[in-house]
Amino acid sequence: MTSRVSPAAALAAAFIALWSALGSEARAQDATPTSPPASDAPAAEQGPRPYSSLRPRRVRPTPRPAVSPKPAAAAATPQAPSVPAAQPVAVGVAPLPRPELEAFVDGVVQRAMTRDHIAGVTISVVQNGQVVLKKGYGFANLGQRRPVDPDKTLFRIASISKTFTWIALMNEIESGHMRLDGPVNLYLPEPLQLKDQGKKTQVRLRDLMTHTGGFEDRAMGQLFERDPNRIRPLADYLRQERPRRVREPGLLPSYSNYGVALAGAAVANVTGKPFEQLISEEIILPAGMRHTTFREARPWRDNLPAPMSEDLAAELSDGFSWTSLGWKVQPREFIGQVAPAGSASSTAGDMARYMTLLLNGGVIDGKTVFSPKTAQAFRTPMYRPAPEAAGWNAGFQDIPLPGGRRGFGHAGATLFFHSNMVIAPDLGLGVFISVNTDSGANLPATLPATIIEHFYAKPPAVPPASAMTYEQAKLYEGDYLTTRRAYGGLEGFINRVIGRASVRATPDGRLSISEGGSAALFNAAGRPGVFKAVDGPLIIVFDANGDRPSRFYAARGFATYERISPMRSANLLVATVVLAGLASLATVLGTIVRNRREARQTPVQARASQMQTAQAVLWLISAVCMGVFAIRSSDQTAAFFGWPSGWLLSASACALVAALMSVLTLGALPMVWRGGRRVDSWTAGRKVAFTFTALLFVFLSVLLGLWGYLLPWS
Repeated sequence: MTSRVSPAAALAAAFIALWSALGSEARAQDATPTSPPASDAPAAEQGPRPYSSLRPRRVRPTPRPAVSPKPAAAAATPQAPSVPAAQPVAVGVAPLPRPELEAFVDGVVQRAMTRDHIAGVTISVVQNGQVVLKKGYGFANLGQRRPVDPDKTLFRIASISKTFTWIALMNEIESGHMRLDGPVNLYLPEPLQLKDQGKKTQVRLRDLMTHTGGFEDRAMGQLFERDPNRIRPLADYLRQERPRRVREPGLLPSYSNYGVALAGAAVANVTGKPFEQLISEEIILPAGMRHTTFREARPWRDNLPAPMSEDLAAELSDGFSWTSLGWKVQPREFIGQVAPAGSASSTAGDMARYMTLLLNGGVIDGKTVFSPKTAQAFRTPMYRPAPEAAGWNAGFQDIPLPGGRRGFGHAGATLFFHSNMVIAPDLGLGVFISVNTDSGANLPATLPATIIEHFYAKPPAVPPASAMTYEQAKLYEGDYLTTRRAYGGLEGFINRVIGRASVRATPDGRLSISEGGSAALFNAAGRPGVFKAVDGPLIIVFDANGDRPSRFYAARGFATYERISPMRSANLLVATVVLAGLASLATVLGTIVRNRREARQTPVQARASQMQTAQAVLWLISAVCMGVFAIRSSDQTAAFFGWPSGWLLSASACALVAALMSVLTLGALPMVWRGGRRVDSWTAGRKVAFTFTALLFVFLSVLLGLWGYLLPWS
């Protein structure tokens, strides 16, 4: 007798077997916030849904995975389960030679670790369905001298988390439960819905995926938490930290963590599952990523999702910063309040499986996590602000690569971890790298392109000349301000200070673009407004408005930089501050050293002098407080977790009072000049000095008002 098994029974049996194999961590990952940590395993029907059940239309059959040889172990590290070679081999592309790749990466990584004082690095490289390199360097815990294990050590992957959110969202769109061009408010509970704030167009899911929602970007004091008791549920965070809508959606790219968190909340609301559970069931478990989680290592709280399991928490890498005394272990950063945008932790081994899933069109180990149509969306620009500018592929970054290739992926950073994942479909290649030290950002940003350049696109020995003359390049000169910033309050002031890019022309017709203490040279590419990096594949595109470029689009698609008017120039502000500081010192010293003969004055002049002296003292106090804040902010941990700083608030409050007094002093100028009898009045020289100082203080007040410095209550 031949027995028959129904498809439903087979599915249930397969899921129960998978659940048993994954053990306690799977149970912890799927625990709901309302259940205790030691809850029983859920029933089989609560497991991951096969993708084919999400939509009724016919799909192509899932290809059978081919049996693949085990990938070679790197650096004597135990090898994770092999990744099946269902990924077709890239046609006409020579596979990476494993020994040469490992030797090359070893050299690059070790030089960077020495130069940038990086404590630990984890890396994996996949190609054509095989893990060609998987290796850990340095330490994850200095106290225990625990080395980085690419299969066990979890690193915070930060904004790479967003790619999981986009997969879940695209699955719901393909299932017909959500619409890409539908307003996000349709899928949110009423308390989380966006207000119009004077804008005519509603924010769509498409706008969230392309970071064109039109939000300002705030982070200080709320994006990261150090105290686990301050972590809020996702819904509370979205309701309490609602940003301003500063432009209509769909106009300009400006990276938004809030927008991604909002998309995650919408998906969770539509599916009726907590976000962490949804991602675990629909992506992490089917992909066999046993050391990946969106949960965090913190104590249990009834109103929050379940914490990370003890087994995974024990393997989580510490975060480090470099000091004059060596590496300093930093407190854990909690990002669970904005989980869809950045709370994931993973290993290089699991990220190798994830990259294989992305390269293989959403299929791994015979399981379909997302459809071929969604896989194609991740490789196709959904939005570009200009034809050759970097854009967004359904939430993934559109990445220019050496040799004229383009890839997709995502970078991520917390305060202490920096990560990058780059997929090059033409090469069948994926590279993941993460570091656990705040000073190590350059290595993840450059290593994927460095590997591709070294093995597939050797750069010319001499960089090409610019297709532009010096006089033509001068049209692009100026100061530009990022759109990815807060638009009000003291955070807005800080963002205006640090969010600037300076563009200058070089004598040979290139553009030097300086931002955040680093500079890069760009050659004109022969097409109007398009410039390519001299030493890499990055491209920036300027957008002309009349005769002069008005903005340019950042090389990685995160923001637009808009030209700043002369009144908002940093050079003008610095010059005015220095001049006002000298005038304040002169005013205070003049009060101390002035002799009695020079002190003859009318009652109005006496009061005006007292008022100007008080202003001078307040400006000096403001400058000192601001200086202390700037020095203390060199420790980014103190800046983020201690926001708003008392020093900054004091500086702003003193400046506000001094600015108000400056206006009153300006009104007293006619009476100061009128004076009284010649022997009882100021000399002409003192009147001129008083007038100059009064006008200077008023001008400084106007500038600081434009910069947002006079808002201590915000």
